[in-house]
Amino acid sequence: MKTIKGPGIFLAQFAGDATPYNSLDSIAAWVAALGYKGIQLPSWDKRLFDLDRAAESQDYCDEVAGIAASHGLAITELSTHLQGQLVAVHPAYDAQFDGFAAEHVRGNPAARQEWAVDQVKKAATASRRLGLTAHASFSGALAWPYMYPWPQRPAGMVEDAFDELARRWRPILDHFDQEGVDIGYEIHPGEDLHDGVTFEMFLDRVGNHPRANILYDPSHFVLQQLDYLAFIDIYHDRIKCFHVKDAEFRPNGRSGVYGGYQSWVDRPGRFRSLGDGQVDFGAIFSKMAANDFDGWAVLEWECALKHPEQGAAEGAPFIDRHIIRVTEHAFDDFAAGGADRDLNKRIMGIS
Repeated sequence: MKTIKGPGIFLAQFAGDATPYNSLDSIAAWVAALGYKGIQLPSWDKRLFDLDRAAESQDYCDEVAGIAASHGLAITELSTHLQGQLVAVHPAYDAQFDGFAAEHVRGNPAARQEWAVDQVKKAATASRRLGLTAHASFSGALAWPYMYPWPQRPAGMVEDAFDELARRWRPILDHFDQEGVDIGYEIHPGEDLHDGVTFEMFLDRVGNHPRANILYDPSHFVLQQLDYLAFIDIYHDRIKCFHVKDAEFRPNGRSGVYGGYQSWVDRPGRFRSLGDGQVDFGAIFSKMAANDFDGWAVLEWECALKHPEQGAAEGAPFIDRHIIRVTEHAFDDFAAGGADRDLNKRIMGIS
């Protein structure tokens, strides 16, 4: 068995224009003082990281890693959640997602997609330069607007959507394979890969590609009412990244899973700071340890109620308490009698 690394923290929700959130050096100092040992970098935020430079320059990657190391931190993964989203965008969401893209490709879906694919490929190269083996991203979505089957979906529409999604991602996955890096798709509502069934549909279409893997975040399964512990049992071989995020689901007589278009505060399903929700992290960390997950446990802070600084401060000790230092021997080894094949045969009455 292997011991999970951590605690780590995803910096996307904390980056800002004010100190200490506006540069890699200052935000690294801040999270290190809170007890974190790793940082997951949002590759789209040039205040913290320049993806284009990282894909071209080993010196720049060494500089970034050196800044993190100067604060006792490692880089856990790069993230292309925003760029990955733009690999596949249904036209209904064009206007909403345009803001994720560089200005020169906004308003041009074909150019935006080409830019996004290039960005995700650059992240694979940058990850290799940084010595990373896993990467966090979104799959994007073409079928999501038709998630609920009313009106009835045209025959074959979902199949066609997943065929196209796989066609777009296959060259990207091949590039990640060349760089020796796994993609962990965050299984997330709003993405075509939002549960185990849809991940399998995609995986089948990319030929069970070895680089097509999972970023596991139990909070999204709580909101879907999916068994997040059984998910680990089924897909542990494909889990390469781990977001530690809490959530709760409290349905009532007026609203349930779909949330009634309410704000996050009023929805029955909502994200919470670690320890404030319903996720059984003790069971999760036990299953991850038993299945030899040796990646990073990374806080992704999202909460409808708590201030982010409080959530970040509470997150490091929470994760640290849950990391299991795996045993190197069985607890009952003291009573072992050694190997004796003849004794085994006598015990079982085998001549």
